[in-house]
Amino acid sequence: MHLIHIADTHLGLSQFNRLDPESGMNLREMQIYDNFLSAIDAIIKAKPDVLIHAGDLFDQVKPKNRAFETAMKALERLHEAGIPLVVIAGNHSMVKTRYATSPFAVLVYHPGEITAAYKFRYENVEIGDTIFHLIPNMLRPEDYRAAYDLVELSKSHHNVLVTHGLATSIKDKRLATVAEHELDNTILSEGFDYIALGHYHRQSQITDNAWYSGSLEYLTYGEISDTKGGLLVGLDHMTEDEYGRNRVSVRSLALPRTPMVDLGTISCEGVHPGDITAEIISRVAQKNVPFQAMAQVTLDGISREHGKGIDMRELACVREQLLDLKIRPLSKEQGGEAVPLQQDVRAIDYLQEFSSFLGKQQLSAKQKEYVASCGLEVLRTVMDQHREAGE
Repeated sequence: MHLIHIADTHLGLSQFNRLDPESGMNLREMQIYDNFLSAIDAIIKAKPDVLIHAGDLFDQVKPKNRAFETAMKALERLHEAGIPLVVIAGNHSMVKTRYATSPFAVLVYHPGEITAAYKFRYENVEIGDTIFHLIPNMLRPEDYRAAYDLVELSKSHHNVLVTHGLATSIKDKRLATVAEHELDNTILSEGFDYIALGHYHRQSQITDNAWYSGSLEYLTYGEISDTKGGLLVGLDHMTEDEYGRNRVSVRSLALPRTPMVDLGTISCEGVHPGDITAEIISRVAQKNVPFQAMAQVTLDGISREHGKGIDMRELACVREQLLDLKIRPLSKEQGGEAVPLQQDVRAIDYLQEFSSFLGKQQLSAKQKEYVASCGLEVLRTVMDQHREAGE
């Protein structure tokens, strides 16, 4: 049996406040839809026996109409090609209570061969000579162990585990994202022929038989050096590892995505702001950054001596041809440290952030008390409304 393993497609994600002039849609959101369907076409050409999606098909619990439409188009193409889909719910598209309706409850009505695990419980399905053991994102971390204890490995079939979460061996790579759960490494048993993991966006091997396929797209600038795409898994094809043991064949599969280019670091100490701007423009040209790609440049040594810094008007021509240009300052005042790039804004404690910000302002005690009272009330109201909409 040949499998293709993908995860973390995050259909519906919008970024950068750039609009497509023809459709009026967020440009990044549209790129993700188009690239996903192109990836499905590439997967179909590879002719796998099964396509595994290890969670976070959608970016949110209530997908946008276009996200649903894109998923249905993908299902139709896979159905026409005769390729079964095995998919689990990840933390972004998992409902937060047992009483809310999951988006997967709609997808499973498609006539194609689709198995979706999204009901907070262990499920399995037999396809060909393989049993797929499915543990979706759970309400509580301890629920993973309870689900795993229900697994009975087949002695006559290949056994593949599909689950979503952060392996404890890489817990320092926490994404700080909503409903992120750690996976006890004892769940990643050698008894499985292959373990398909989702959630961590870098394509990587965790144990001899457990892999993260990574996300198809670059979703934050913290992923700029990550490998993206899918994994080709040959359950019947063994390769010998460095210790002489036979392991299932796993190799990377490049799939369509929007490029993210690192323009490197510019040393700014003693350099005129105009020259810094010119260097950024030069590097974009030298690296042949594709149209509507994402790019990041790091400015080392930016200080008050540079005044307001580089001239954004001079960079307008470059910004126009790119989807986004991330300028990452490393200032002396910050001790040469940049702001962390991988935090999910949905995991931020906004009330604490506002209180910390207010504490740094030069206001009287009475003014701070008034602003805190009004500001926190507004924040709580908006957060409650957003939470209700998300559920």
